[in-house]
Amino acid sequence: MQNAETVLHVIRERGRRGLPLERVYRQLFNSSLFLMAYGRIQSNAGAMTPGVNGETADGMSLAKIDSIIGVLRSESYRWAPVKRVYIEKKGSCKKRPLGLPIWSDKLVAEVVRLLLEAYYDVQFSDRSHGFRPGRGCHTALRDVAETWKGTHWFIEGDISDCFGSLDHEMMLSILSEKIPDGRFLQLISRMLKAGYLEDWRWNSTLSGAPQGGVASPILSNIYLDRLDRFVEQCLLPEYNRGDTRRRHPEYQRVATQIARARKRGDTETVLMLRQEQRSRPSLDLNDPGYRRLRYVRYADDWLLGFAGPKSEAEQVKERIRIFLREELKLELSESKTLITHAATQAASFLGYSVRAQRSDTKISGGRRAANGVMGLYVPQQVIRQKCAIYMKRGKPESRGGLIHDSDYSIVVKYQAEYRGLVQYYLLAQNVHRLGVLRWVMETSMLKTLANKHKSTVRKMARRFHGAIETPDGPRWCLQVTVPRDKGRKPLIATFGGIPLKRKRTAEIRDRAPATNRTRGNELLQRLLVGECEMCGEKSNLHVHHIRKMADLKRPGRPDRPSWVTLMASKKRKTLIVCQTCHHDIHAGRATSSTRKRTLESDVR
Repeated sequence: MQNAETVLHVIRERGRRGLPLERVYRQLFNSSLFLMAYGRIQSNAGAMTPGVNGETADGMSLAKIDSIIGVLRSESYRWAPVKRVYIEKKGSCKKRPLGLPIWSDKLVAEVVRLLLEAYYDVQFSDRSHGFRPGRGCHTALRDVAETWKGTHWFIEGDISDCFGSLDHEMMLSILSEKIPDGRFLQLISRMLKAGYLEDWRWNSTLSGAPQGGVASPILSNIYLDRLDRFVEQCLLPEYNRGDTRRRHPEYQRVATQIARARKRGDTETVLMLRQEQRSRPSLDLNDPGYRRLRYVRYADDWLLGFAGPKSEAEQVKERIRIFLREELKLELSESKTLITHAATQAASFLGYSVRAQRSDTKISGGRRAANGVMGLYVPQQVIRQKCAIYMKRGKPESRGGLIHDSDYSIVVKYQAEYRGLVQYYLLAQNVHRLGVLRWVMETSMLKTLANKHKSTVRKMARRFHGAIETPDGPRWCLQVTVPRDKGRKPLIATFGGIPLKRKRTAEIRDRAPATNRTRGNELLQRLLVGECEMCGEKSNLHVHHIRKMADLKRPGRPDRPSWVTLMASKKRKTLIVCQTCHHDIHAGRATSSTRKRTLESDVR
């Protein structure tokens, strides 16, 4: 069997050359692919979330991989129905259904995703940014900011219940065009139709990709790639014409007057006319010989920028609606599919407000500061919503649920929430407005610390006051320092210290490209060594998983088990153990050194 890197490289090259992907099902017999898949998903937050049968990543072994491959080889693998739960929908009181697959299904789905992504990702449009390696929200937003100059109208698009409405027959038809492998298509079909359990009742899935499924994002991208191709091959060639816009008649008239005044040497008239010229558009926005249509998509959210009359923008919107309904059997959301004027209104895309900038301010050289350049902004509504989390009755409020945590944990939690939001909005031109949120969160944090220590906000601010160096100079912040044993650096938690300054190169990607090597993964190396890390046994090895390192400090333990000490010393959430040691851990019997117990039994 070839290693996983070689297999994916060959598949990627076939996709780049447009060759069909034949006999791909047999690649599911490759244990190296399963090891790569395990290495990629074992650290995910959902790895320890049980499905309908309670199976999680805990207890993973090479024997389990061999068992799954054996079932796949006999073509008798059956996907278990997902366990359905509901989560709150962002910005709405409605709830979104989420499926929780069992661990074995997650592993097989990750292998399927690796194969499909290697083949299809090189064929996807450059205008598609969602759920792709090396791409993300920031790459889509930067594309809009850097290349959409001169846009007159925005067409905001949102597909109603996109992932729950994907037609299964259409999906299989799209896959069969380039993957003529009946066994692989049958496996995908069974995955799509596995159904879900709700209140312990099985329900069929007549449409849509499995919500929460590992392979759902790549399947959705394959499906919606048809929309990308329609826009690129039909709409863009039809609505893009003309090299440059013609000059606006009024602008040209003033320019002629300026030339005449200069010829006469009338400096005062030239300055007056230049001021008038800057108040008029330089180009004719209604030039019938010039049109520009631009497009970007992230998952089911897409945005079109159009330079032309509104009537043609409405035509584009209607043609996309018809294509989605007739070709892909999807519907546009009426409330979220809007046509907005770029200069006077803002389009909402990926949490940002996007609008065309306009300014008549003179800069060096007599040019205007901005005219038609796309600007990205933090919406005021986002700032109000985020501030409201930490406020009560219009004032910052302490968080009672954190009072029993350590000072270090409180500061770390606030900083993680603050840093995540700031890093996402670093592309915004008004990112400095997040200073209001910083003050609200800082006051809320100080009130939480004050309640914990039965003190005042002012005393807490003085106690934890500090400063750090940043690329933009020193910044005041709040710091908590936890000293440790000799020879070890103290733990330092910092709140603030992040310059609220626009960063044009800011980038948050969905995930890194799939270049993981099985020989470079520390967990896989330990598993392949084939030795229990507690007793030295070399057979029946399992991987003991915990959800997070904090679980090692579970209160109520009379003493610290040896396996807890071992995992804490390795700073790892996994431990390679034999079957006996694994049973002892879960039964609470592994309170002393299992290696010592084994040696004593050998002596006897």
